[in-house]
Amino acid sequence: MNIFRLAGDMTHLASVLVLLLKIHTIKSCAGISLKTQELYALVFATRYLDIFTNFISLYNTLMKLIFLGSSFSIVWYIRRHKIVRRSYDKDQDTFRHFFLVLPCLILALLINERFTFKEVMWTFSLYLEAVAIFPQLILLQRTRNIDNLTGQYVFLLGAYRALYILNWIYRYFTEDHYVHWITWISGLVQTLLYADFFYYYFQSWKNNEKLHLPA
Repeated sequence: MNIFRLAGDMTHLASVLVLLLKIHTIKSCAGISLKTQELYALVFATRYLDIFTNFISLYNTLMKLIFLGSSFSIVWYIRRHKIVRRSYDKDQDTFRHFFLVLPCLILALLINERFTFKEVMWTFSLYLEAVAIFPQLILLQRTRNIDNLTGQYVFLLGAYRALYILNWIYRYFTEDHYVHWITWISGLVQTLLYADFFYYYFQSWKNNEKLHLPA
């Protein structure tokens, strides 16, 4: 554990709390992509297969439970909650997200560190997380009208991964034999997908304007 890892975890947690705050208090999921949320639920379900068999620390187990529970609860809210689901923009959130799943699974079967079920699923979750934000970014480009909580949610998600890159750099220079190319490349791709959003986010913040993404 180091300051960059902790900051990344807390930023990731904050992104989830912002989204749950929007859904639970405002009773709205406007501007939120169900497709992205379903992909994240799949990411955590395949990443944390060892949650009850491989104890690392109480902190680690709690974070796994939080991200698993929150991801599936968000999907439930958008799909099933009688009030929240009314605000879901199904007509705009049309990205065929399952087309992302199969290539990531094939890539995980071909490129992994060890060819075991858990390791392949872990690698699959890394590849899928790298592109899971794609439906959300497309939805924001289509709707263009982005409320503050949605903008903050996406920004915090991108910031979490950027902080993890700093964590990897720190560990590379402070730990012996710390080399994880699959994790690094996946994380870099994920962060680059946010580059356009970051630019317009900071522009709106600097000019004190509402956040808009170009179509």
